[in-house]
Amino acid sequence: MNNLRFATAIHILVLADKFKNEIITSDFIAGSINVNPVVVRREIKFLKDAGFIDSKKGKEGGCFLIKNASDILLGDVYKLVNQENVFGKMNHTNPNCPIGLEMNANLDSLFSNAEAELIKTLNNKTLKEFSDQFQ
Repeated sequence: MNNLRFATAIHILVLADKFKNEIITSDFIAGSINVNPVVVRREIKFLKDAGFIDSKKGKEGGCFLIKNASDILLGDVYKLVNQENVFGKMNHTNPNCPIGLEMNANLDSLFSNAEAELIKTLNNKTLKEFSDQFQ
C-alpha cells in the first residue's frame, strides 16, 4: 500500500475495541502507534464520520467504539481510508506507441481486479476477529 492510513485506522479500532469501556486519548493511541497525535486525530475524524467510533472533546476527551466490533468488516475500513488506487499512479504513456496506447487501460483493469480481491479477502474478517489476535 502506498500509505499508512489503513494500518493506522485498524490500530485505532483495535485499541478502541480492547478498551471498549474506556475513553482513550489520541495521545495514548499515538504512543501505541508511534506517530504524532495529529495523525491519530485526523483518522479519528474519518472513523467517527463513518459511524465506527465517537469522540468526546476536552480535558477528559478521547474516543470510543460505538459500533460492535463484530459488525465492522476490515474491507469497509479499507474502502473508507483508501479512496485512490492502492497500486499508485500510472505513467503518461505515448499514445503513438501501440503498447503505450493500451497500457493504462490494461493496468487499470488489472489494478481494479486485484483491489477487488483484496477487499473481498478483507471482508472475510471482522474487527472483532482481528482484535482477538491481540492480548
